[in-house]
Order: sequence, then structure tokens, then C-alpha cells
Amino acid sequence: MEEFKVTPWEAKGEIDYDRLIKEFGIKPFNAKLKQFNDNILFRRGSVFAHRDMERIENAIKNKKPFVMMTGLMPSGKFHFGHKMVADQIVFYQSLGAKIYLAVADIEAYNTRLADMEELRRVAIEEYLVNYIALGLKPKSCDFYFQSERSSDAKKSNAYYRLAEMAARHATANEVKAIYGDITPGKLTSALLQVSDILHPQLEEFEGQTPVIVPVGIDQDPHLRLARDIAARMKSHFDFILPSSTYNRFLTGLKGGKMSSSDPLSYVALTETPEEAKQKIMKHAFSGGRDTIDEHRKLGGVPEVDVSYQWLYTLFEEDDKKIKKRYDDYKSGKMLTGELKNHLIDKISTFLDKHQKARAKAKKEVGKFIKE
Repeated sequence: MEEFKVTPWEAKGEIDYDRLIKEFGIKPFNAKLKQFNDNILFRRGSVFAHRDMERIENAIKNKKPFVMMTGLMPSGKFHFGHKMVADQIVFYQSLGAKIYLAVADIEAYNTRLADMEELRRVAIEEYLVNYIALGLKPKSCDFYFQSERSSDAKKSNAYYRLAEMAARHATANEVKAIYGDITPGKLTSALLQVSDILHPQLEEFEGQTPVIVPVGIDQDPHLRLARDIAARMKSHFDFILPSSTYNRFLTGLKGGKMSSSDPLSYVALTETPEEAKQKIMKHAFSGGRDTIDEHRKLGGVPEVDVSYQWLYTLFEEDDKKIKKRYDDYKSGKMLTGELKNHLIDKISTFLDKHQKARAKAKKEVGKFIKE
């Protein structure tokens, strides 16, 4: 088996999430509030670990202010893997969070050699429009680009000043221990990410406030660095250490990690139901057996079957129905083609509705972009 590797810029191999919990010093996620157990991502364990989530649960329970901060890397089509974080953003907004949503265009420019204008276009047309269509509201949402923090000079200066001050409080050995060997561009991006995570608590923004950062597990190095630097800047700022949750990667269509650079590994939210159907029928990795007779006798393996995994993670909310899908497939009663058809039905219904929501969302973009 290929040894897995997880960094903010690369994730490969079969990821051992239990091992990452130990290595990263995070805790398994066990929600105490009903609101979390009502959400499929938390209930089914897609959000599997956290740091200091208790602080956020207390804020929600006591109806106190809190911030949800996360970022997006504008790297190609917005697919169902991206939707996992988008759904969490909308969820936290529904619980009363002030949303800070950063477009990591500087990081994308430094690490992927991308064109800035193209990054801006993708961020708006692919990401922001989909966020709005999925339920993001302009009220209590601060959507910004790392390259252009704010038209308010005081806010913008405070954001960039924090990134520059953060550099003094990080050592070269520490950065190397967290990230491994990195380029100057990646180092600059890492310090800007620290400012993204901490700046909502500056007096120019919300002031001292609990902050939750929901991310994929590959982004944890940014959180560790931000927490370390926040603790060292006590003489300058009285930051509450940021809390964070971590979600598993949604398995790619062909098995393994979903990748924006491989169109056959994902279904984009801008694709038609027919395009999604063709991808699933041709490319979705199956846990079925080689022949029908063998499948009926031995049963399928839902644990590796992509259609089942997508149903379990995103599309089949009913716990009784998903258990029946599991049992029927495991016993051999249900064939791979039938399981794929269940997923196709769910995705087709979603995409039909989502395309209509996107058409309306395009008219709302101006409410989020502060020129």
C-alpha cells in the first residue's frame, strides 16, 4: 500500500484518519448539541475531529456571538468534495455565526502559478455562485480576497499588518517541522493564512470572539501555526485560540482522492444530470464482484463502493434507508448497477434544483462583493 501523505498542498495515498488524529494532536468529534446530530455531515462522521469545539458549542448554546472563518482555493470546477465545506458554512450561518470567507488567491498564485484575473473569475463564477445557491446569505457574511482585503483602509491595514507581525513569531525550524521544505512563496502564503484565521478578532473587525474554522484535514498545519503564533502574541493581542473541525475527503469517482485536475474523479455542481449519470455509470469505482452469481453469493463491499460512499456522505439523509442500502448490497441482494441508479436518481434531483438556484444566485453576487 502506498504510504499516505497529507500537506496543505498535497494529499495522496490511502489516508489513515485515526493516525492523523494522534499525529496532529486533535480529538475525535462527538457533538453534544442536537443541531449537529441533525446534520448529515456530523451525524455520519464526515466531520471526524476537532480542536476546542466545546467553546463553539457553548457559544451556540448560550446564543453568544461567534465567527466561522474558512477559505477557498479557486482551483477549477466546484465539485461535491467542495460542497462538504460549503454545507458547513451555510450550517454555521444558520446557527448565528458571522461568516468570514477568504478567497486564497495569493496562496493560489504562489503555489500554483495561476493568473490573478482568472483566479478572481473562478472564485466568483464557480465558488461564490455555488455557495449562494446552496444557501449562503449576504447578511453577516464577509467575503473577501487575500489580495484585496477591504475597501476600508483601517481594516485592510490591520489585516496585512497582522500577517507581517506574525512573521516575527514563527521560527524557521517550526515552519519546517509543520510544513516540511517549502518555498518563499509558500511561506508568505502560510503567514497570510495565519492572518486570515486570527484577524476576525482584531478590534477593527469583531474584537475578541470565538472562531471556528471548518477545513479538510490537509489544512491543519495552518491551524497549528495560527494557534502557536496567537499564543505568542499575547502582549499585542488577546486572541482566543481558534477552534477547528476537520472533515474527511470525499472519495473520488474512481476511488482515491478527488482532484480538481482530473475531471473523471468528480462530478461538478455545474454539470447536467445526464453528464453526471454518464460519469457515474462509466467511472464510479465498484465494490461489486466480477459476476452476478459471485455477487449474489459473496455480496458487495459497500466500504469501497463509491456510489454507496456518496449516498452515505451526502445524498441519503434517511438513516434507515442508508442502512437498507448497505445491508442489501453487502448481502448480494442489490447489484452494483442498482446502487449506481440510486445515486444517479439522488444526484439528478439535486442538480436539477441546483441549476435553477444558480441562475438566481448570479443576480445576488453583487451583495457579497464589496468594491
